[in-house]
Amino acid sequence: MADERTEEATPKRREDERKKGNIPRSQDMTAALTVTAGVGLLFAFSSSILEKLKNLLYYTCTHLNPDEIEVNDIITIFAPYAKITGEILLPFLIGLAAVTAIIMRLQVGALFATEKIKPKMDKLTPSSMLKGLKRIMNPFEPRNMLEIGKSVLKMAIVGYCGFSAVNGRKDELLGLLGMDVPTAFAVLASILTQMIINICVAMLIIGFIDKKYQDYEYNKSIKMTKQEIKDEWKNMEGDPVIKSKIKSAQMQFMKQKMMSAVPNADVVVANPTHFSVALKYDKDIAPAPVVVAKGVDYMAFKIREIAKANGVPIVENKPLARSLYKLVQVDQVIPAELYVAVAEILAFVYGKDGPPKMRINNPNAMPKR
Repeated sequence: MADERTEEATPKRREDERKKGNIPRSQDMTAALTVTAGVGLLFAFSSSILEKLKNLLYYTCTHLNPDEIEVNDIITIFAPYAKITGEILLPFLIGLAAVTAIIMRLQVGALFATEKIKPKMDKLTPSSMLKGLKRIMNPFEPRNMLEIGKSVLKMAIVGYCGFSAVNGRKDELLGLLGMDVPTAFAVLASILTQMIINICVAMLIIGFIDKKYQDYEYNKSIKMTKQEIKDEWKNMEGDPVIKSKIKSAQMQFMKQKMMSAVPNADVVVANPTHFSVALKYDKDIAPAPVVVAKGVDYMAFKIREIAKANGVPIVENKPLARSLYKLVQVDQVIPAELYVAVAEILAFVYGKDGPPKMRINNPNAMPKR
């Protein structure tokens, strides 16, 4: 039971599989979108294509005289045809290539898996090649039978959709007898357009269903056992690179948080060169002053620099600065044994215009604002 793959793949497992080039892909969806895009491009360029074909037909009827054609002039004769054919096909092919690239990018994303292009020598041996050929050629192979069944079903659905467009308008087809040529061509074009639209819609529906099925098969193939998930977490936690990145990110966040809290501090207690501790007292938030920032050496200098820039008083008290730095963490209330010393500093900072005289003889009494 422990070896059963019952757990959904973790983000790391999915990323590893993606790097190997193992991603869910639907050939039917790609084909459906490509065909639909090609039909759309044909409709977009239809007026230009018809105009060029009309010009080519006019050129053929007015410039080619069978009595003047010579074998040596064959290139000259076919040059206009080649030119107009290129003018017709080149924009269409460029547009189709661009649309196909966009479709592949939307399905696959930004991916270049070198694992897929590496030659696998174990599969190039005669025995492996023969075994693979037998598996491909064997129609009774379960996977081959499934693919054959899917192909037959898709052809039947697409064929029926095309046939239904023609069958639904068979009366119009029978009525073409005796019609003038422009009207007949208009009816045929309308029926053909309906048939193409039906086929494209059918292919898109099949492609959508196949995409869901491929996603299901892919998620099923990369499922993990509970032991694999445990091992992955152990490896991630034990990876020194990941640990270092996490610790660095945490320290950076803490530094930013402390630096943003210094301008709102009541006082900064300094060493004055090595330690700096910023204190904030708000009786509505905490019963005693809180350390909002602290630092040593360079960080201590930055705290003092920000305090000066924002008018926060800086008081030099070496023993108290060392004690606050060693005993109190950021966002923690100062311990009771430091109440008196901190109260004296706050009383000095508040001055005559500050709160009433503080009862520093009682360690539990804190200055009131």
